[in-house]
Amino acid sequence: MELLWQERASNWEGIFLMNTKYVVLLADGMSDYPVPELNNNTPLQCAFKPNMDKLASKSIVGLAKTIPEGLPPASDVANLSVMGYDPKKYYTGRSPLEAVSMGIEMAESDLSLRCNLVTLSEDEKYDKKMMLDHSSDEISSEEASKLMESISSCFNRQDIKFYSGVSYRHLMVWNKDNADLILEPPHDILGRQISDYLPQGNDSKVLLDMMVKSYNLLSDHPVNTKRKERGLKPANSIWLWGQGKKPHLPQFFDKFKKTGSVIAAVDLIKGIGLCAGLTSVNVHGATGNIHTDFEGKADAALKELDSGKDFVYIHVEAPDECGHRYEIDNKVKSIELIDKLVLGRILAGIRKYDNYKILILPDHPTPLSLRTHTEDPVPFILYDHAKEKNSFVDSYNELEAKKSGIFIDEGYKLLNMLFNSM
Repeated sequence: MELLWQERASNWEGIFLMNTKYVVLLADGMSDYPVPELNNNTPLQCAFKPNMDKLASKSIVGLAKTIPEGLPPASDVANLSVMGYDPKKYYTGRSPLEAVSMGIEMAESDLSLRCNLVTLSEDEKYDKKMMLDHSSDEISSEEASKLMESISSCFNRQDIKFYSGVSYRHLMVWNKDNADLILEPPHDILGRQISDYLPQGNDSKVLLDMMVKSYNLLSDHPVNTKRKERGLKPANSIWLWGQGKKPHLPQFFDKFKKTGSVIAAVDLIKGIGLCAGLTSVNVHGATGNIHTDFEGKADAALKELDSGKDFVYIHVEAPDECGHRYEIDNKVKSIELIDKLVLGRILAGIRKYDNYKILILPDHPTPLSLRTHTEDPVPFILYDHAKEKNSFVDSYNELEAKKSGIFIDEGYKLLNMLFNSM
């Protein structure tokens, strides 16, 4: 009887290992323009990334347009595309997706807004100040929560509530249907005077008044006093943007007949996954910058696959933050760390399966020269272990992807290509 049970267990293990596993490795903002300091190469061209290059040599390599015409080149739009959802149908704004991740229940009449803790210049009148840092030197969550307590105490009312998030990323929910607002992302105006980018629209005065008052509230806050003593930028103002209504996405399993999980440090990606019915996995030590636990993300993804999930979506924010902060060397280094500590670990752990497919790409470019996102097509690798092919590509980068002549004009179709025969 024991031998019979062992034989059956072995057979079940064989069936388990024959299931095709699917991995998306999303390196946020990884693609770029040629950089003079890198001998007019891009960070992807300069980075030592043997795992990506080896996969590229036996995969489909090309360019994909993840930002549809008329939509902003934002991470919410682009990640919806990569996750298989047409943003032209399903995009409702960034902040509501983050609200889902934070467990905030929104009514249909609610408007959610991202609330950044930013660093503005100190001497001028509010509308003459400069946007120095959209992340306040990537303020810690512990410090930020204290500042957000002050913001909530000052500004919460029956129809407006503030919620503390991770690092500089927080939320405001306003029970305001059909609000007329034009708001600018702070990472798009780094180094610029904010006068031309303040809230506009018939309902903008409420937001602008809070932003102006927040400067007076936060500039001398004990948290910021201590930060300045340590040589760090103060989080001296809130900045409201990314507005949107409650999202509604078709369930991932209903759409693709695959179970899956999302591995991410940022609420936006977690929120998309949760809206789609995917499991969101928290990784201790995972952050939205280059100091994240790269290996921990890979290990969490492999654990999800081993538990029976068909699909994992691994999001790494580091290249994007380096692009925003104009950290040339760190952007190159972040790509190398992703190649070694995430992709290398995934490749070592996924070999046990009879077949597996991997899609590697950024969601959008974040060029160092611009310090913000663009809508340019992004280079991708689409690898099928069972159907390796000679791509005649020796290195994964923007130029080689363009030279391949393969162009996917609707990025949301990439996931169907991953799941179906290539």
